[in-house]
Amino acid sequence: MTATPAGPLAAALAGLVAVGDRAGLAPADVRAEGAAFAAAVAESAPRAAADWCAQVGGPELGVQDFFDAASRGRRWRAAPTRLLGELAATRSAHAPEYARALTEVASAACALGEATLRVVGNAAVAAAAQLAAAPLPMPAGTRPGETQAGLPLPESVAVGRHEPAETAAAGGAPAPAPTAVAEPVVPAKTVDELLAELDALIGLADVKREVRRQAAVLRVAGLRTQHGMASPTISRHLVFTGNPGTGKTTVARLVCGIYAALGLLAKGHLVEVDRSELVAGYLGQTAVKTSEVVQSAIAGVLFIDEAYALTGDQYGTEAVDTLVKEMEDHRDDLVVIVAGYPAPMARFIDANPGLASRFRTTIDFADYTDDELADIFVRLAEAADFAPSPECVQRFREILAATPRGTGFGNGRFARNVLETAIGRHAWRLRDVEEPTREELRVLVPKDLDDGPEQMMDETTSQPGGPA
Repeated sequence: MTATPAGPLAAALAGLVAVGDRAGLAPADVRAEGAAFAAAVAESAPRAAADWCAQVGGPELGVQDFFDAASRGRRWRAAPTRLLGELAATRSAHAPEYARALTEVASAACALGEATLRVVGNAAVAAAAQLAAAPLPMPAGTRPGETQAGLPLPESVAVGRHEPAETAAAGGAPAPAPTAVAEPVVPAKTVDELLAELDALIGLADVKREVRRQAAVLRVAGLRTQHGMASPTISRHLVFTGNPGTGKTTVARLVCGIYAALGLLAKGHLVEVDRSELVAGYLGQTAVKTSEVVQSAIAGVLFIDEAYALTGDQYGTEAVDTLVKEMEDHRDDLVVIVAGYPAPMARFIDANPGLASRFRTTIDFADYTDDELADIFVRLAEAADFAPSPECVQRFREILAATPRGTGFGNGRFARNVLETAIGRHAWRLRDVEEPTREELRVLVPKDLDDGPEQMMDETTSQPGGPA
């Protein structure tokens, strides 16, 4: 008989699966998502892979499985997971509970391997991204907790901490299952509300203008159809071009919601993938793999990042051919957005006539200015319940000014990386403060952005905005 995996991550994953079950999600999908999310949070911690394999379970798991999972889950350090996105898009009442369970997974990831400052920062920012997608009011009087390594856990991860459902009852016995109740109807966001969220994003003036134009064109086309009038066929598929970290995924999620509000998509969820999630190890299997991914995006948006990676070999060609066929078969209930650098994306679209005929609108995402990146840094910190001091923001500007801005500059991703590292240093700075005040727990100061002796704990963060 196989022993049940034990440890903080194993318990957190069990709790996540329990929440997913109440929400009607497949346990295997929930567990795989949670495991990938944890791996992405803990990937820089020494010996995290061994602990992850032991607690995720399965003797066949190895170090490569850990890093493969981390690669799949890395995008969720800045955005809601796929299943949380689906719950939020369909306005499930279980979405806030699922988001909270994901923060437990992030917290448990801090105990994998040897604790590092970067992992603490990853956990805080990743947890904030999940809670932002499906916010839940925090109970009054909650206090931050601690990781098992003794480092103060960022408040955004620790607040509202609870035992997973399976072990919450006294003595470690399974907690009783909640009584089933009818799920309340949550009003859908309107087009105007979603456009207001778009307008609230920092920068992206040209992007906002083009998305508004696209929404207006599709709205009028829909109204004409309702009145029995002829309307030209308008492609809803989009090409997003620009450097990493310029808000492409965030805007894709809003476009998804706008299309749903216009009645063009039944669910309005976003499925984000890259080449590795579409291409298999040998010909024939790739078509099946790509079709399965498309099926998961039906009634929503399939977002393919760095789509140009699908060109250049027969495996990628098979994925593209399958994608074109699926787009035709599901032209009424699927939207595809492809993204990447401008020149490679142009070659990608030109490489297949089926793509060229379907992707007629390209939206370019310009790099952020220094002022915009400073605003993004502050907004990300506030979302994680931190408050950078004016001096801290000024120090961020100095780091930014000294950072080369070549092709591939991380933009918002750079700001997030700096913040993740700063949160780790902030935790280390407070390591000997037995009862820190709420202000001390929230305020980031310039030294939190600079290297110091504490860097010996985490060599992966020797440069501000180290590896993502």
